[in-house]
Amino acid sequence: MNLNPIMLAAGAEILRIYATDFAVMSKSDASPVTAADQAAETVILKGLRELAPDIPVVAEEEAAAGRIPQTGKRFFLVDPLDGTREFISKNGEFTVNIALIEDGIPVMGAVFAPALGRIYWGATGKGAFMADISDGAVGPARQIMVRPAPAALTAIGSRSHGGAETEAYLKAFAVAEFKPAGSSLKFCLIAAGEADIYPRMGRTMEWDTAAGDAVLRAAGGRVETLDGRPLAYGKRNTPGETDFANPHFVAFGDPAIESRCPAP
Repeated sequence: MNLNPIMLAAGAEILRIYATDFAVMSKSDASPVTAADQAAETVILKGLRELAPDIPVVAEEEAAAGRIPQTGKRFFLVDPLDGTREFISKNGEFTVNIALIEDGIPVMGAVFAPALGRIYWGATGKGAFMADISDGAVGPARQIMVRPAPAALTAIGSRSHGGAETEAYLKAFAVAEFKPAGSSLKFCLIAAGEADIYPRMGRTMEWDTAAGDAVLRAAGGRVETLDGRPLAYGKRNTPGETDFANPHFVAFGDPAIESRCPAP
């Protein structure tokens, strides 16, 4: 199943609006949204209906409008524009995200950073890859994988959502460098061996993480809750919690890093 044509079409819509003086609106949870979020999601939903009409799609803007299908064991998770704040500030660190979930596991995913001209994808048992985008076409694929963990790690974290809790968590490790980055690029940079660990102590939803999680797992990394369980998908009807909300988690490359993680 090749998601890349859908990713490129959505990215083209985003860049079309990116070049304009676009308006910024607020959703019911006060998070920002633009016409690019909505236009990209429309393209993705159409593309997935044509590619896999029998697989339900849970998409961020559809979910915000209360339109969430029954999912079963197999469904797509879509974030049409992850890193809306990066899009608004025009720093390029925003992505298009599509993941396929099976039995709560992200088994396939693609992450496209249209302003950076870079796409990542991966699938269980098939490895992870990246390529440059030029003139709307995907260049040669390069396989990526996590790197062996050095003694002093390179940590990566949110450009827009950092905090004291993340800093406190990282004190348990020897950290040589901290790299800020936006959107699901953080997972992809670990997958490509450019960083080692990404703790997230703030609010995220499953569509924020699923595609990057799939790429990272395919590259040999892990994404776990703070008590060491793999981050699961398709969470619904949890008492006191919003459907599809994630707990705090940590993503890391080399599985050996897990032994250094502090106890919950």
